[in-house]
Order: sequence, then C-alpha cells, then structure tokens
Amino acid sequence: MHSLNGIKAIFFDLDGTLRHSVPHGGDVFSDYVVSLGLYLNREDRIRGIRWEHFYWASSADLRDDLMAHSGETENFWIEYSRRRLIALGASPAWALAHAPKVSMHMGEEYRPQSIIPDEVRETLIKLKESGYIMAVLSNRDKPFVDVLESHKIIEFFDFSVAGGEVNSYKPEPGLFEHALKRANVSAQEAVYVGDNYFADVVGARRAGLMPILFDPDEIFPDADCTTIRSFTELNSIIKVI
Repeated sequence: MHSLNGIKAIFFDLDGTLRHSVPHGGDVFSDYVVSLGLYLNREDRIRGIRWEHFYWASSADLRDDLMAHSGETENFWIEYSRRRLIALGASPAWALAHAPKVSMHMGEEYRPQSIIPDEVRETLIKLKESGYIMAVLSNRDKPFVDVLESHKIIEFFDFSVAGGEVNSYKPEPGLFEHALKRANVSAQEAVYVGDNYFADVVGARRAGLMPILFDPDEIFPDADCTTIRSFTELNSIIKVI
C-alpha cells in the first residue's frame, strides 16, 4: 500500500509541477527582449528563470512591490519586468526604459495554454493506486479546486490548500503544517514535490518534510536535495528515499 520507508502522503505543488503553461512565460518574455536588441545566451535565460523562482517564493522584493503597488496592477507588472530584465543581464538604465513596453507586450500578447502533461497524469494514477494520501499545496491566494476539476485530475487528490486560505505562503512552514494535520501524518511520513527550490524545497524542509525537486530544465543543477527530471521517476524515487 505505502512505500517500505514509511511514506504515507505525497503533497504536490500546482503551477510548474502538475500544471504547466505552454509556452512558458519566461521563454516568451526572453524571446521578446531579444527582439528588442538584448543579447541572451542559455545561461542568461536560466538565470532569469531562477530569479523568477526566487521572486515568487515570498521574497522581500515581492513583498515590497505588493506594498508599493497595492491596487496598481499595471505598475506592479512594470516593476516586475524591470527587475526581470536586470536579472537577465540588462543594464539598469535599459531595463527602466524598456520595462513598460515589455510589460505591455506580455499583458496583451501572452495567452498560454494550460496543460497537465501525460507523464504527470500517468504517474498520479500509479501513485493513487498505491494508496498514498495525496494533496496539492499552492501559493495561490484563493482555492483552486476549479483548476483541478477543469483538468480532470481532482479525483487523484484527497484535498487541496491555497496559501491564502491559511494565511501562510511557501517557504513558510504553515501551509505544510496545515496539510500534515489534515492528512493526519507526521512530517517524516510525507514528501513534497515541487519545481521551485526557494519555495518548495526550503519550505518543505522548514516543516520537516522530505523535498523532491522537479527540475526538467536543470534550473537548479547544484540543488542539495533529491531531484527528478521527469515525473516518470517519481514512483521509484519515493520507494528508496
């Protein structure tokens, strides 16, 4: 029923782990920036994605921007674009000058498709058949049951929790601790699977869970944790960690 090492529950991140936006917003952002004249190599692009992960992991910059631009969505995204341009290697002056145009382009032109990859769905089927308690924990502000329903994966999960529901966002431990209580398991009996080292790995460890980093594009090649490149690895990895 469960793994031989005592794992009873598997918690998952949602966006970037189970659910994917195609094309990826980071790729569209970078491609447009290149069209404006900024040269980017692969390492520049990886650095930009790594910055994105750090920023959205309840970073101080994110908190500052939310406070500074409360109720000002347009200005928030302009500032986000400016920060990301600098992370990609643009000079502060270039970033300041081009951020409004880049932000407008993303807002008007970026219309991704939301998908659940086949390998994710196939892995969820196998894990559910093995009897694990499974849940989805996200840093979203509001419940996202509708997302799980629309993608026809809600049947695999015992529950889902948004950070906004419990007023705790990864990497803070509160969201994980809430899930442990709801699943009625100890931290040593649960693993957490996510794609963001700064939010998912750091947060899981703070709550005492074993983290598994899903990193198909090797954004975090030096990560000091169990890492998988494909969801097909997950079932066997859980049995041996």
